[in-house]
Amino acid sequence: MSPQQLAGTLAPEQARNGLRRFLVYLGPATLVSVGYMDPGNWATDIEGGARFGHHLLWVLVVANGIALLMQTLAARLGVVARLDLAQACRACYPRPVTYVLFALCEVAIIACDLAEVLGSAIALNLLFGIPLVWGAVITALDVFALLALQRFGMRRLEALIIVLVLTVGACLGIEVWLAEPTWHSLSDALSPRLDAASVYVAVGILGATVMPHNLYLHSSLVQTRVAPLGAEARRRALRFNFLDTLIALNVAFCINASILILAADVFHAAGLEVTDLREAQRLLSPLLGTGFAGLLFAVALLCAGQSSTITGTLAGQIVMQGFLRLRGSPVLVRMITRAIAIFPAVLVLGTMGEDATVPLLVATQVVLSMQLPFALVPLIRFTASCAVMGAYVNARTITGVAAIAATLVIACNAWLVVQTITDHLPPALMAMALVVGIAAVALLAYLAVTPLRAPDEAFVEPLRDPFQDSPEPIEARPL
Repeated sequence: MSPQQLAGTLAPEQARNGLRRFLVYLGPATLVSVGYMDPGNWATDIEGGARFGHHLLWVLVVANGIALLMQTLAARLGVVARLDLAQACRACYPRPVTYVLFALCEVAIIACDLAEVLGSAIALNLLFGIPLVWGAVITALDVFALLALQRFGMRRLEALIIVLVLTVGACLGIEVWLAEPTWHSLSDALSPRLDAASVYVAVGILGATVMPHNLYLHSSLVQTRVAPLGAEARRRALRFNFLDTLIALNVAFCINASILILAADVFHAAGLEVTDLREAQRLLSPLLGTGFAGLLFAVALLCAGQSSTITGTLAGQIVMQGFLRLRGSPVLVRMITRAIAIFPAVLVLGTMGEDATVPLLVATQVVLSMQLPFALVPLIRFTASCAVMGAYVNARTITGVAAIAATLVIACNAWLVVQTITDHLPPALMAMALVVGIAAVALLAYLAVTPLRAPDEAFVEPLRDPFQDSPEPIEARPL
């Protein structure tokens, strides 16, 4: 089944009481939250804690607030307009612009998938000694788990992700307890301050937090619940989806904070600057005085990587179907998405060796940073548009705060990309990078100011699954 086939398969309003109704709404944000604790986030959190102790903890707080705002807007788009972000782009922008946005989004999903595949491969290497190349190939098998679970409905998939997230949280909680953190210094770490040495890592943490594919994913997953009928039901759906997002993203924040605190109290306290995930795992056991510490780290990394690859594959299908409305086998689409991510990982690891893991993770985060503005700007435009949202359009205050937050994230990501390019690109390619940058700014300006087309009825109504000619309807059911 594709995500569009699963639309409306859960009926919260049929639940017998308010608590059960709320429980039916819980789940979509949990799948989204795994993107905020993927191996790319692990790398930035470990580096930030190892180099600067607890001082960058406040950056995680700010990043979590921005992520909560943007994911809430994505959920509102799905609940009210019954459009995911990809479908809204296709409906409201001219077709050539849609194709450009699709290409940019596919590149970002491949980059994100690549980081997640690499994280899972590193975890398999740490646990079982499997070479990274073969670990990357084995990771491709998660697509079959996704296919099997979706045949039994969205709740089975959500349950698996919840188990994986709780496993990550439990492992890291034990690690932090073993590290015996200095809690009195954590309050000081929430006071914003930066210096010339820490600004690059802080921007990296902020830039790696809000991921573009999560916005597409969230706006689609909320549609697995039956569309609320009536003003009161719609307001309740928006409120419960906000609570779902608030809970899930704060769990992700606690996990990221645990990684940073662990790195601060173990590596920074010992005067060690650690940026590699395998090096971090090897050092934990002797520094904490128990071999159990390294095992917990590897298990948590494997769970984080696998949950992220599953949701990344799902996001890839949502984006492809939303932008292009292609017909074809969902199995084939998922296999192609996974193969595109696996191939560069295997190629780089096979030619450059296992020492290429750090540069590869850095490259994926830079690509994500470059694509993020092209998801944030349309999202804010759509949720501020009466043609798309009707009576549930964002208040001007919310739109203003979202615009400021997006500007901050875009500026940080632009600075990170410029710094990375100037450090690694030869002068001969600088002119080409400048042309690409000017074109990107022009496209963003167009997305921000061009009048939106009103979505036609074909998009406002729940979409028929384009992967099948005559899909059978699925009966909506309560929890």
